Amino acid sequence: MASRAPTKHRRSNDPEGVRRRVVDAAYAAFSTQGYHATSVHDLKREAGATGGALAHHFATKKELGLAVIRDRVAAAVEETWIRPVLAASTASEGIQAVFAGIIAELEGQGAVSGCPLNNLAIELARHDDDFRVSIDTVFVRWREAIADKLKADLSAGAVFDLDPEAFAVLVVASYSGAMAMAKAQQSAEPLRVCAEQLARVMCKRSPAVGL
Repeated sequence: MASRAPTKHRRSNDPEGVRRRVVDAAYAAFSTQGYHATSVHDLKREAGATGGALAHHFATKKELGLAVIRDRVAAAVEETWIRPVLAASTASEGIQAVFAGIIAELEGQGAVSGCPLNNLAIELARHDDDFRVSIDTVFVRWREAIADKLKADLSAGAVFDLDPEAFAVLVVASYSGAMAMAKAQQSAEPLRVCAEQLARVMCKRSPAVGL
C-alpha cells in the first residue's frame, strides 16, 4: 500500500492524465461488462483515481458515459472502420480488409466481447434520449462515410446498381448483427460469412459490362 502513495500524488498533479485514465477504464468496462453493471467504485479502482478527482471531471456517471461514446467509441469506429474504408482503393476492398482484420483480431484473442457501439446501443439507447442521440451520431457518421466511398466508386465505374445510402446501412447492419452473433457463439464465423456475402454483392456488374 505504501508504494501506491507516490503514484496517487503524481496523478493528482496530472488532471488530464486522470481524465484519460477514467475514460479509458470506463470504455473498457462499459464495452464489456456493461454500463449499468459497472459501478463508480469499479471505475475509481481501475483508473487509480479518487472520488474527488473523478467528480472534478464528471459530475455524474451519465456524463462519463457520454464522454466514452464521444471520445472513445466514436474514435474506435473512425480508426477501425471509417479511415480504412476511405483510404482503400474501393469500398469493397476497404470493407473486406476491415472484416479480415477484425476476424484475425478476434481469433487471436480467443474471445468475442462484441461491438462496443452495438453493446451500448442495445443497453442504453431505448431508455435515455441523450445516449440515443450520441450513439446514433456515431452510426450516422459511419454510414455516411461508407456511402461517400460508394458514391465515388459509382462515379469511377467500380460498382454498379447500388444505392450508396441503402448499401451503407446494409454494411453496418451486417457487421453489427454478425458481431452480436459472434458474441453469442464465441466465434468469428458469422463475420466471415457476412464478409463473403457482401463481397459477392459488390462484385456484381451491370449486365451491359462485357458486351
